[in-house]
Amino acid sequence: MQTVARLIQTFVPEHYQLSVSLDRIGRTFAGTVTINGESVVGAKNIMLHAKDLAIQSVTFDGKRADFSLNNEDQELTITHPDITGGTHVVVVGFSGEITDGMHGLYPCYYEHDGVKKELLATQFESHHAREAFPCIDEPEAKATFDVILSTEQGVVVLGNMPVKDQRVENDLLVTTFETTPRMSSYLLAWVIGELQKKSAKTKSGVEVNIYATPAQTPESLDFALDIATRGIEFFDEYFEVPYPLPKSDHVALPDFSSGAMENWGLVTYREIALLTDPKTGSLQTRQQAALTITHELSHQWFGNLVTMKWWNDLWLNESFANLMEYICVDALEPDWNIWLDQATYEVVQALRRDSLDGVQAIQTEVHHPDEISTIFDPSIVYAKGGRLLRMLQTYIGDATLQAGLKVYFKKYAYQNTEANDLWECLSDASGQDIGLLMNTWISQSGYPVLSVSEEGDTIHLSQEQFFIGPHQASEKLWPIPLGASDKNLPRLLTEKTLTVERSSDSPLIINHDSTAHFITHYTPSLLAELVGSLATLSDIDRLKLLNEQALLAQASLISSAALVPLLGYYKDETVEAVWDIMLVALNELKKFVETDIALENKLRAYSGQLAQKQFERLGWEAKPGETESDTKLRSIVVGLMIYSERPEILEKVHKIYTSTPIEELDPNLRVNIIATVVRYATDQTIIDTLLAEHQKTTSSELKEDIASAITSTRSPEVIERLLGILKDQSIVRPQDFMRWFVSLLRNRYARVTTWRWGRDEWAWMQETFGGDKSYDAFPRYVAICLMTTQQLQEYKDFFEPLKAEVALRRNIELGIVELESKIAHIARDEAVVRKALLEL
Repeated sequence: MQTVARLIQTFVPEHYQLSVSLDRIGRTFAGTVTINGESVVGAKNIMLHAKDLAIQSVTFDGKRADFSLNNEDQELTITHPDITGGTHVVVVGFSGEITDGMHGLYPCYYEHDGVKKELLATQFESHHAREAFPCIDEPEAKATFDVILSTEQGVVVLGNMPVKDQRVENDLLVTTFETTPRMSSYLLAWVIGELQKKSAKTKSGVEVNIYATPAQTPESLDFALDIATRGIEFFDEYFEVPYPLPKSDHVALPDFSSGAMENWGLVTYREIALLTDPKTGSLQTRQQAALTITHELSHQWFGNLVTMKWWNDLWLNESFANLMEYICVDALEPDWNIWLDQATYEVVQALRRDSLDGVQAIQTEVHHPDEISTIFDPSIVYAKGGRLLRMLQTYIGDATLQAGLKVYFKKYAYQNTEANDLWECLSDASGQDIGLLMNTWISQSGYPVLSVSEEGDTIHLSQEQFFIGPHQASEKLWPIPLGASDKNLPRLLTEKTLTVERSSDSPLIINHDSTAHFITHYTPSLLAELVGSLATLSDIDRLKLLNEQALLAQASLISSAALVPLLGYYKDETVEAVWDIMLVALNELKKFVETDIALENKLRAYSGQLAQKQFERLGWEAKPGETESDTKLRSIVVGLMIYSERPEILEKVHKIYTSTPIEELDPNLRVNIIATVVRYATDQTIIDTLLAEHQKTTSSELKEDIASAITSTRSPEVIERLLGILKDQSIVRPQDFMRWFVSLLRNRYARVTTWRWGRDEWAWMQETFGGDKSYDAFPRYVAICLMTTQQLQEYKDFFEPLKAEVALRRNIELGIVELESKIAHIARDEAVVRKALLEL
């Protein structure tokens, strides 16, 4: 297998002088880069990264040099007789094309007052800076940058640093930026175009700017400005290392592949991840925007100030940012109880993904250039990594974690690190061997299930790796922070088994508040004790208990039928986060009734019975002074009442929709309302109305709600129509394609047709998304949505030949494991689930 060449091992850049002229209309750019650096002793040539660039000229220490460009390896090799170890200056003239792929340098499209307009933006993570200029495109190759951009006039030009000078030359606007601090190439960025902004300053004087196109409402920038300003102030105090730059720009881009990108001093976002319209925005969207903004802000320290040496330690960036976003938002908005969201979102997806045999470990070696993008698994390097650091925070205490991080940032500022550098700082702060605790967790994939049984007054514990689906035998063990309620149980379990005397008759709680990355399998009697005491458990312990039962059922360690009566014990639940997991359990049961209408009607009725009490309490409309939890819970219980298909509920939904302009619908209920009307519509002209509104609105959230709603249609004609517009980028932006495609795949009425369309249009998807960080998500989401033995075979027939693509291989293999597991699970438990539902 090809391995990634580490070019920094032969040439170490110190400073870049980069001058680029951008022709947006002609879709080209050209420039010159001057690199001051040091060649290692014995080097025969100098190698730089370059991809899809034309090289016009190269000089070495002022003399013309020979060069060759290998597009497959993405390497520019420079040769000259005088190349020796020591300090040298390399100058490269280059040019390239501006293309629509949302990486490198690319255009963003939007419409304002009926006029089509564009921005130019960059996305260089993970290894796309080489598409804009020749460089050593590796995180360890930190250097300073002087950037000069020549652009059309009448536009805003943003870079990592403040503008040093701006003038007009030869009818072009020439913008020179201040010199950057020492940083990695993937953090360099610029945005060019017509932009509005709102500004504030932190207590320490950092200028915070929120930018958006003029198509967005000015008030939609306000929430982000408040969170970004207070977020910097929080991290300044938490890390005791001031924000390192004079400004912090946050830009909402109309076209952006990821959620956001932490470019130093110039953070870029999808519009929905930054902007929140106070009139049409939901509470959920505001909370998610706050988490995204604080995630990116924490990167200004984790990742930007101190950067991993190589991509195998990506978790040093992303796992910590995942933890810090919750720490920060909890401090800024304590009434949100944001750790409940962490327990229902990050924890759930981490436990589900990490149960599959073959999933990557958090610390993963990179052997091929195309593997770099595949390590950005949101369920592992983000969610699981953040969960493990939450485990560490709980184990050593937040004050100790904070003390260790202060030392870490001061010691390694503007440098690159590996895992043990961090563990050393935290070990010194805690007086414990943190590497001994954590290295097993980050280097091993998977997690343990802890079986807990009792015999008389004796408690017996036993750990083994937890799997869902087919798997190889595993002898892995973990040091498990038990978080146990019984004082006789140790703080840390390091052996496979343990037996102790039980200290009290109180229900035995393991992993209190779900801070450690494992699940517990209680014997029926111990489980019964906990279920009988639900009201006394913490919110997180209640939801954790139910989520664990759903996972154990998927792994065939208990029967899925057990979920039916267990849900009944939760019928008086009032906390939205716990209801989130009740939805997880109900969705598990849905896969058993999909092909049996009578049985599905039983599940529909049961769902309505579970939701009835909270529906009566909350009603259809928000009450003055209600909690954030109740606002979000209303959406869940209304959704379950709609799922029950009670005629009076469906009639009420239709009445709300027909009597209320779409932009005035309660944003917390909007998608449920619109989707219900679409699903039960007899006149499909509603699709025309919704598509027209989708095109008209500038609200990204409303656009997403409409897309989610219309893709829930049951009409074969509408399904074919929607598939027909998926490639129309004037309706479905490439950044939104995955949402539309996966929503149709999840819709059982559209699944077969959409799956066939996906195979037929694979060449187009490959061409459109092949260079994108999201490319490997296709086999993953398809596997999540397919359901039958025939579809498994079709999946294998289609995707197995594509395993030659390194970017797809792991997710194809995991997709097969997941599909095989799901199909076997349905076959095993279908009869007992049927019996349990019929007995209701």
